[in-house]
Amino acid sequence: MMNRIALSTVSFTAMLIAIGACPASAEESIDTRIGNLTFESGYPSDETVQKLYDEMDFQRASQAYIWGLPAVGINEWQKAQADVFKAKNGQMLSFLSFKEKLGILTPNYTTPYIVGIADLEKTGPIVLELPPGLMAGMVMDVWQRVLADLGAVGPDQGKGGKFLILPPGYEGTAPDGYFVVQSPGRVVFMGVRLLAPDREKAIAELIPGIKTYTWSPEGTGEVMPVRAEGEVEWSQMPPHGLPYWESLNDVVQLEPVEERDRFVLAQLRFLGIEKGKPFKPDARQKKILEDAAVVGEAMAKANTSDKRVEPPFWEGTHWKHALVVSTDQRKPGYDQLDERAAWFYEAVAISKAMLSETPGVGQRYIAAYKDKDGDWLTGGTIYRLHVPADPPAEGFWSVTAYAEGTRQMVVTEQGRPDISSRKEDIVANSDGSIDVYFGPKAPEGKEANWVQTNPGEGWFAYFRFYGPTEPFFDKSWGLPDFEKVR
Repeated sequence: MMNRIALSTVSFTAMLIAIGACPASAEESIDTRIGNLTFESGYPSDETVQKLYDEMDFQRASQAYIWGLPAVGINEWQKAQADVFKAKNGQMLSFLSFKEKLGILTPNYTTPYIVGIADLEKTGPIVLELPPGLMAGMVMDVWQRVLADLGAVGPDQGKGGKFLILPPGYEGTAPDGYFVVQSPGRVVFMGVRLLAPDREKAIAELIPGIKTYTWSPEGTGEVMPVRAEGEVEWSQMPPHGLPYWESLNDVVQLEPVEERDRFVLAQLRFLGIEKGKPFKPDARQKKILEDAAVVGEAMAKANTSDKRVEPPFWEGTHWKHALVVSTDQRKPGYDQLDERAAWFYEAVAISKAMLSETPGVGQRYIAAYKDKDGDWLTGGTIYRLHVPADPPAEGFWSVTAYAEGTRQMVVTEQGRPDISSRKEDIVANSDGSIDVYFGPKAPEGKEANWVQTNPGEGWFAYFRFYGPTEPFFDKSWGLPDFEKVR
């Protein structure tokens, strides 16, 4: 009887220790997904404390990588504007040729781009003046939220006009005769694409009418006409490793703090990024940031190329919306963190026109990363994409190949990453359908419909609809998957 009582007392004491009701003198350990954690009298050991803080900071940095993608993309372009292009603050530049566009994430091969970036703290209010014409574009903040649409779906309705962009906290009275745009931050991105069928005519007639200049109640500043980019080597791709965090720190230092970002900024403090303080990470922080840049980018790749935020666009295929984020990055109950990362990891800019729900207006982009067999698209394989007759695009359609590693147009000896309905020598089938081929070499007799890819290099495709028509929206017309040519 006494033995049973003693045994029960020992068992009860052990139970109390396990639940923390009694002090434990022995060291305990727990096996977790981050390794073994040890505790002394219930408290984490010094070694475990360090391991947990390292893991906290690593997890936070991995997520901060995803959070920072849209802003880092704009910051890299802004640095190129000043340091590579040697352009004036707020000046618009033209990106017309294949080589000029090579630094841009997923541009259209054929469409002319006119882009400028302004630091409003240095310029003060700035005016973007547009002529009437067939164009579409946007004014965005550094987080790539749309502040104003330009062109056909903008307030100018394609008739041209003057957009007055005001810096944060501007308290003056805006004059009549301007479309007023209030920016929440100091850096703004301004861009338009020319969509007229006659590309060269649009370049000649519209670009001279695009200009920027500063504004104040006392008058306007020097007119800055559009200047050619100059075919210099550049890239707005978010950099790898520690330079990614240096670029993100630029944004943290420059931009005002927004309520939605305060928790992220609180976490970045322990990684050496804090507003108003220099970025000088110690050896531990550098190692964590470098590791997190690798894992964060891997997460961004998965989040982009194998999107889980929505199903395939055409049932039974691997085609998905390329652009899955709204212009304000908001949904009821949450902000679109994964959706914005999925787009801005591989692309730049967004506008209302790019999310068109109106037949015949704007653009829509559908992306493919896998073939019919569910395998990733790779440059050493030859594929056929069958484009059924009568693609639902009132303007034109195009399909473009982009390198997975850079998210920029594939660079090959052919020098053309794209096939579009504007290609004069494209060959159609007897029923009006078109077969487009992608691969390291063209199938015999298919050279006019072929886009070259590089062996050993993954790639993906955007199929663009300019002026999408009703069969696009009701899905009565659809694209099949890429098929291997065996």
